[in-house]
Parts: sequence; structure tokens; C-alpha cells
Amino acid sequence: MFDYQKIDDTDITGEAPVTEPERQYYFMKKCRMWAEEEGKRLGRRLTLSMQTMGCQMNARDSEKLEAVLSYIGYGTVEDTVADFILYNTCTVRENANLKVYGRLGYMKNQKKKNPQMKIAMCGCMMQEPTVVEKIKKSYPFVDMIFGTHNVYKLAEILFTQIQSGRMVIDIWQEAKEVVEDLPSIRKYPFKAGVNIMYGCNNFCSYCIVPYVRGRERSRKPEEILREIRGLAEDGVKEVMLLGQNVNSYGKTLEVPMNFAELLREVNKIPELRRIRFMTSHPKDLSEELIQAMAECDKVCTHLHLPLQSGSTGILKKMNRRYTKDDYLALVDQVRDKLPDISLTTDIIVGFPGETEEDFEETLDVIRKVRYDSVYSFIYSRRTGTPAAAMEDQVPEDVVKQRFDRLLTEIQSISREITDRKVGKIEEVLIEEINDHDPSLITGRLSSNAVVHCPASEDCIGEIRRVKLTESKGFYFMGELQTD
Repeated sequence: MFDYQKIDDTDITGEAPVTEPERQYYFMKKCRMWAEEEGKRLGRRLTLSMQTMGCQMNARDSEKLEAVLSYIGYGTVEDTVADFILYNTCTVRENANLKVYGRLGYMKNQKKKNPQMKIAMCGCMMQEPTVVEKIKKSYPFVDMIFGTHNVYKLAEILFTQIQSGRMVIDIWQEAKEVVEDLPSIRKYPFKAGVNIMYGCNNFCSYCIVPYVRGRERSRKPEEILREIRGLAEDGVKEVMLLGQNVNSYGKTLEVPMNFAELLREVNKIPELRRIRFMTSHPKDLSEELIQAMAECDKVCTHLHLPLQSGSTGILKKMNRRYTKDDYLALVDQVRDKLPDISLTTDIIVGFPGETEEDFEETLDVIRKVRYDSVYSFIYSRRTGTPAAAMEDQVPEDVVKQRFDRLLTEIQSISREITDRKVGKIEEVLIEEINDHDPSLITGRLSSNAVVHCPASEDCIGEIRRVKLTESKGFYFMGELQTD
């Protein structure tokens, strides 16, 4: 756990330190003094509404941002209106941007009602210059805008805004350093995400991530292991190792260590029960990593291996750097070493130039691999990526028809796979009370499949044996075993 005494002991009588994270401790304490005065004026604690969109990386960033604001004095509320509204944005698809603009339109009236409200925008969307210009022009009531490379500076940015009373924009084009030893709040006490690297060097032609997340930067293994040991000692049973492409971990380290070696070191941590990771790029999935997965008993029996398309021609246009045959050979290699592996994938339908023959190639891969589940997406044109300028954009009605056919195929295969597991007894990490039926709890198998079963909330956070009694296609119903 983070030692907040380090912040409390920070001297704030002089100038702010130059080094990190001491500089941020200084501003956290400064902001805390301001928040205490605001709380006295209002007669209550300040409130925070965290609005997180996008991937696990964003969710992990939000845990850090929430921890900083919690120390300052904000209490998190479920309401979408609070004293501080923080939007941690995603920009992978255009709909995500439109959703943010819609929310800002709603917040305009809220800001009029409460001019003291702070509205902050961060995340991938803020790394797009056109977005920042639009916010400056159309939503001038926003108080703070910062990007993906300097999320750790939230306290400093907030303090600057408090002092100036004006919109503060702090966007970096590239990351300058990886700042360690900052507070974080976990959603679950028994599982946690751990960043092992940031950025991406792959430049898939449809993807804006390398432009908004920057180049690959790996954290030092000793820092990662120190964090995970601390989490395990604090009761965490499962960690998710996070990176845009975890398979390329270690390439920026002064003392080389690859992902397979890191995985083996994490596996040695005694209190830890489960290890997950994502995302893996097929071009970098090495034989050494597959062997490590097979030999590390805590690594979950789940591998997310994005395909995107089954057509070699489309894969080349996507700049994925593998062919259909390469991918299928890799799947054979994985299943040879890991016969019980649960494979999931990503598929994009309607990439520019995709023909009916290309789409049939994708269906062919799905039928051959037989994924447990597939995350399927209709191609979203992202300004600034090479694919956005490509000709032969596929008509919307054709894309929709293909997407429906894809879903039908996926659902049929997934049901067959889950049906075969009915009657088995599996270990399940119990995560929460079921959203729709409070008499049920919800958990996950090692394969990442979801299970619902009757049980009390006393089981939450435990790994329990559950008999899978019924398949529902993408999830199971089960019975808790008492023996």
C-alpha cells in the first residue's frame, strides 16, 4: 500500500521540488489545504465524479487519478454531477468522441448552476489537437485539459487552475519519464491491474493509439515486482499485467528482460494466485513466452490474441505484419503447449477495401480456431490514421450485414464450447454481487468466462470451487461446492 505519510511530511513552505514524485507530493498537500477551506465554506466534503471510458489502461489511470483527488479531499460519488467532474477519455472509435461532446453539452448548464465546479478532461482523446481546439472554442467552461503522458501531474494542474482561475491546458507530445511511487485506489481489494509498459510502436493503419499513447516505454522490472509484492501482501489474489503490446516488454530497458522472464518472476510471488495479461500482438508472441505460460502455474488459461481480419491482403493493409497462415500456425503452437487454453480475439468488420472473399477468410479463421469469445467491431474511421485516407470504404449496409453474420457464427461456436464444460467443477474468483439478482454472486474462471451462482457476499474475494450447471452461451450458471 502507498505510504501517505510521505505526502504529509512534505515541506510546502518553500518552492516546489524539481524531482518527481516529490514535486507532486508538494502540490497534493497544497491542494489539500485549499480543499479543507472549500469544505468549511460549503459545510461538507467536496465530491468527485469519475467518468472513465475505454480500455484497462484508462481504468488503471483513473485509479491513480482518483487516489490523488481522494488525498486532496474529494469523496467519490456515483452521481454524474459533483464538485469535480473528471472525464478520462477514449478515442479509439469516433462514437467515443461524440459521447464526450454530448456529456459536455449537458455539463454546460450544470456549470452555470455551480460556477465553482471543476471539470477536467484527460486521456487519449485529449492528445488530438483538433479535439483540444474544439473544447477551447465550444466548451470554454472546462477547467483543465491534459493528456496521457502526464496524468501523474493532476495535483499540479489543479493547483495551477485554482491559482489562475482560468482553463489550464497541459498536453505533451511524448512522455518524458515514467513516474513511480504515486498513490492509487483499487476498485477491488482482491484483484488489480499493473502497468508494465506504456505506448505502442506497431502503427496499425486503423489505430490512433500510437499517436495518443506515444512510443513504447517499459517500467523497470524491480518496480513492477515491488508493486505486485505489495499488492499480494495487501490481499490481492489476481493481477492483470497491462500494456498495449505486452509481448514487446523490455525493449527500452537498460538491463534487458523480456516478457517471458518477467512472467516467471511474477509467478514466484508466493501470496499471488492468478496472473493475467493483455494485450498480446501475434507478431511478437514468442515460443519462449508460450513455454513460460505452460510452466507458470499461476498464469491463467486465457490468451487474448487479436486477429482483426482473416484475410492476408487486409492484414497487410492494416500493417499487422503477419499473414492468415502465420496466425493459424501460431494458434497450433499455442494449443500444442497449452491444450486447455481459452482463446479470445478482436475482429474488425468493414475495413477499407474488404471484399466478400476477405470477409469469408475471416469466417474461415473463426471456424478453424473456435474462439471462446470474440470482441467484434465495425470499422471506425479515425482522422489522422493511414486507413482514414484509404479508398474503397465499405458501404454501411454491407458492413452491417457482414457484422450480423459474424455475430451469428461467433454465438454458435461460443455456445458449443460452453456447453461442453457443463457439469465440470472449476475454480472461480468471486468478484461481486450480481447486478440483476442480489441472490447471485458473479465471478470468473481462469479462462476468463463469467459464472453466476447463488451465494452470499461473504464469498467475495475468495477463489471457490463451483460446479457449472448450465451454459448461457457467453456465461455459466453454477453451484458453489462446500466440500
